[in-house]
Amino acid sequence: MWICGVDEVGRGPLAGAVVTAAVILDPDNPIEGLADSKKLSEKKRDRLFDEIQAKAKAWTIGRAEVEEIDQLNILQATFLAMRRAVEALPLTPDKALIDGNKVPPGLGCPAEAIVGGDDSEACIAAASILAKVTRDREMVELAKKYPGYGLEKHKGYPTKMHIEALKNQGVSDIHRRSFGPVKRLLEG
Repeated sequence: MWICGVDEVGRGPLAGAVVTAAVILDPDNPIEGLADSKKLSEKKRDRLFDEIQAKAKAWTIGRAEVEEIDQLNILQATFLAMRRAVEALPLTPDKALIDGNKVPPGLGCPAEAIVGGDDSEACIAAASILAKVTRDREMVELAKKYPGYGLEKHKGYPTKMHIEALKNQGVSDIHRRSFGPVKRLLEG
């Protein structure tokens, strides 16, 4: 029976995509140290990222871009990204375990939402790590294309530094126009 863990990163930031991952772990090839990505050091996440990709039976990344977030809303965009990740798996899961309190509609397999699942289910923790490392690396790359916002530091979250940069530099095309602080600046 293939159990797929699904998690997201990037619901709260003002910039960039929401990124999800779906992971089917190999019970015969365990990975030590899996935990909620937010509770791991960057160095440990990077090590586990490579190990998950090498040892998992299957894994994929899904995403919803800024335009989709602004068009759909962040919850529906997250669901879309989760569906994309699950659908892209080379193995069809028998069940998906979703971190959170809601199951995305139309997932294509039975699913269960688990609050705090990234702490209790290894497959969700693995998805959490893949999604976070992927999104963090993307934000570091975007910081090179969009200098001055500090994306490499705050990863797009609404920090004081980010809000100040938005006020000084204006809103870029990677910013979510439907999110309060960005919307207020545009209406300003």
